[in-house]
Amino acid sequence: MKLFAGLGNPGTKYAGNRHNIGFMALDAIAEAHGFAPWRAKFQGLVSEGQMGGHRVVLLKPQTFMNLSGQSVTETMRFFKLDPADLTVFHDELDLAPGKIRLKQGGGHAGHNGLRSIHGHIGEAYARVRLGIGHPGHKDRVAGYVLSDFTKADQTWLEDMMRGIAEGAPMLAAGEGPKFLNAVAQRMAPAKPPKVAPAATQAPAAAKPATAPDTRNPLERLIDRFR
Repeated sequence: MKLFAGLGNPGTKYAGNRHNIGFMALDAIAEAHGFAPWRAKFQGLVSEGQMGGHRVVLLKPQTFMNLSGQSVTETMRFFKLDPADLTVFHDELDLAPGKIRLKQGGGHAGHNGLRSIHGHIGEAYARVRLGIGHPGHKDRVAGYVLSDFTKADQTWLEDMMRGIAEGAPMLAAGEGPKFLNAVAQRMAPAKPPKVAPAATQAPAAAKPATAPDTRNPLERLIDRFR
């Protein structure tokens, strides 16, 4: 069994925030793969399903970002899971919008949701880092992550969510590179084949031959002034 936890803040007020991209990723997975309806449990919202022969539990903590570890720990304890079974989807300031990285272990880089999880279970879990870009100055970070994605963001955001949903079975199977490739193909689809040069195209059909003019000079002159 695998546990996918998406980080965000509960309630409609925060639903479209950049900080909630982890929730958005889990919603995309649940919808694409026919997971069970979300239900309140473990201080969060939980949905269960199957992907590629693997049982997966999706968790959206409802404790607010700074206390995400409480919900994650309670869920892991109930299902008897280890940190190696956990993958956390979260927003990443240090990646450009639309970029995605998969990381195993390591520090929390100041992310409050990851900091909370670290405090409960340590750092030996996987993270899917979802780039949202940086506002340019640390004093603007709080307002930036708690503001909604703009209309200009919607195209790459929708492509990323579709890619995550399509690649999720590979992630559940432990095939991280294939998961990232599925997202990359959505973010940068293959270019169409080039059109063959004009020189290789078939020549235009020749004009039909005309019948020879058998009139004598006088007949041609008369026809000219008719």
